[in-house]
Amino acid sequence: MSVHEQPRDGLIRGFGLLHAAALNMSNMVGVGPFITIPLIIASIGGPQCMLGWLLGAVLAICDGLIWSELAAALPGTGGTYYYLREIFRGTRLGGILPFLFIWQFIFSGPLEIASGYIGFSQYVGYFWRGMTPGGARAVAIAVGVLVTAMLYRRVTAVGKLTVVLWVGMLATVLWIIAAGLAHFDAKVVFDFPPGAFTFSTGFAAGLGSAMLIAMYDFMGYYDICYVGGEVRNPERTIPRAILISVVVVAAIYAAMNLSIIAVVPWREAVQSKFIASEFIERLYGARAAGAVTILVLWTALA
Repeated sequence: MSVHEQPRDGLIRGFGLLHAAALNMSNMVGVGPFITIPLIIASIGGPQCMLGWLLGAVLAICDGLIWSELAAALPGTGGTYYYLREIFRGTRLGGILPFLFIWQFIFSGPLEIASGYIGFSQYVGYFWRGMTPGGARAVAIAVGVLVTAMLYRRVTAVGKLTVVLWVGMLATVLWIIAAGLAHFDAKVVFDFPPGAFTFSTGFAAGLGSAMLIAMYDFMGYYDICYVGGEVRNPERTIPRAILISVVVVAAIYAAMNLSIIAVVPWREAVQSKFIASEFIERLYGARAAGAVTILVLWTALA
């Protein structure tokens, strides 16, 4: 057993490549694309929003390579906090930088997670059309308590649970992609507005907004680094998991976006609050839309 395989602080190295990739991908997809696809289309005003996904993926890969290098060199638990502590150990910054990271994360972390709960309650609204803001908050709180209870167990159990939720997430996105490809209409997909690719200040601002939304949806490719002390052979597993996650999820997002606007014209899609549900409802009816909504909620939970 190598030094990187030795348990630290009583942690068990129970995550393999499948578990690591599943953890990253489940956190990356979540409810994000199901609520942001209309936003990314609106940000740039047409199917050219695919540039946002492409450039966002390139940026995520570049950043992912940095995370991979750090994780391979410092295969411990704590992610950014751990890396800052070890890199600046023995210097004046060794104490303040990890502290500042934790301090800002106290605010940014809950906001990031809350966005997923908001998306979850938004899709619950497909079934509960008259849901009040108070009802939406109650749903979000209940899901937060459920997730905490599910995570409060051994890492090996969490690893298996992650894979189960990941399979449900894949089933959701593959259904949407397959349905879109089966009813693909190139005239609907490539209905570009006039001057769609004319470079201007507005185009640059729109592309920047699209990339910003794409990066929000890609967030999570580094999550395995935060439990690096529980990963088997981390110097090999973590870099592979990060790169696999970014490439596969980028392909999923691009295919989902194309599939949806192949059926729902992009000018209508930008107005939708339940784009995945309305997409399936248009193709297969209300019952199928209800089923895909449940799968979207599963994916959000994952």
